Amino acid sequence: MTAVLAPVRRADRVRGLLVGNVAARLGALAALAVATVLVARVGGPSLVGAFTLLRVLPGLAGVLAAAGLPGATPYFLASRSGDPRLRPTLVTLTFVGACAAGLGWLVLSPVLYRVFFHTWRHELVMAASLAAFSQLFVAVGKSLLQGGGDMRGANVAIVAEEAAYLPVYVALLPSGRGVGTLLLALVAADVIVAWGIAERLRRNGFFRGWGRVDLRLAGEVTGYGARGQVGGLLTLLNLRFDVAILGALAGPAVLGVYAVATKYVDLLRLPGLAVNYVLYPKFARGRPGDARASTRAMLPAAAGLNALAAVPLALAAGVVLPLVYGHAFRGAVVPAWILLAGAIGAGVTGLVGAYLYGVGRPGLNSMAIGVGVIVALVGDLLLIPRYGAVGAATASSASSLITVGVLLVCFAAVRGDRAAEAQL
Repeated sequence: MTAVLAPVRRADRVRGLLVGNVAARLGALAALAVATVLVARVGGPSLVGAFTLLRVLPGLAGVLAAAGLPGATPYFLASRSGDPRLRPTLVTLTFVGACAAGLGWLVLSPVLYRVFFHTWRHELVMAASLAAFSQLFVAVGKSLLQGGGDMRGANVAIVAEEAAYLPVYVALLPSGRGVGTLLLALVAADVIVAWGIAERLRRNGFFRGWGRVDLRLAGEVTGYGARGQVGGLLTLLNLRFDVAILGALAGPAVLGVYAVATKYVDLLRLPGLAVNYVLYPKFARGRPGDARASTRAMLPAAAGLNALAAVPLALAAGVVLPLVYGHAFRGAVVPAWILLAGAIGAGVTGLVGAYLYGVGRPGLNSMAIGVGVIVALVGDLLLIPRYGAVGAATASSASSLITVGVLLVCFAAVRGDRAAEAQL
């Protein structure tokens, strides 16, 4: 009887973890939506566009500078938890990556100013290097909780990352209503959340029993991270390439409208993100054959549930978006419909991505996403100049659906042997 009940209990536990992570992501989206509404009411579409760029680009700089450390951390913590060298090595890599991100932003600030921030003061663009430095600590901190099996702490951190911004921004509004206040609030919120994560890790015993920093192990982590980083970076590009190009070609006002559409569609991506977040470290701890069997069994549900959830979201978009954000954002409705079509496959993307990462094949995930990014880049350059936000949404949806197809091909080709990890 115990042997019969064990799989049921494991399935119930996984469902509980998925529900908890989805709830955390819903809370984070709600907090971000409230913050976006407030920013929209304070400064309109242009300030929303600035808010979007400050949330996307500094974080992207941190992931690049750290060689994909947030993506690699759960794999190594889950599969090598007993190595006393691992934790100090991960923390050292975090500090090095954050410093490199901040310095890299400063060096490239003239380019960033001309491409994205030409309506700002140059000094403000340079000050945004602080966000590039601070955001990496939050990203890696969440991964440390995830890889260490503290999913409750990781879920709290996911919500706090977005929720901490709103009270800080409200408190700073009397000092100014421009981009400088947005930036200061973002950095302050990062510091608050990073401190909270560090305290949670301390209580979990993360800082006890450390060995020495190991350069060879650091090379393994960055090697895995670099292969996965391509996928992580390309995922950001797949989801936010349109944001960057739209901001450069169409300006902040159009970008602000489009940003509202993407935030709404993020609701449909939540289950896939939760599946990836929960199952990735679980697959890394277990046997590759078990991971493959679990992935195959869950594929129909991952595809079907997202398709069903897209229908009510599409029906509600025409009422919800103008009502919540204001009449100026009515133009977000059609892009939201198009983006919802592309997000139908997000559940499959999250599931297969967790499998490939968990069996040590992050490069294949990167390759699949790269195919989609090529589609997005070509589509953005062809469609945005003529169709604006609608063109960006069309390119993004085509990219997402093609990525799903390539990921399924990769899943069919891999047998889950970690020893075959090789160069991919």
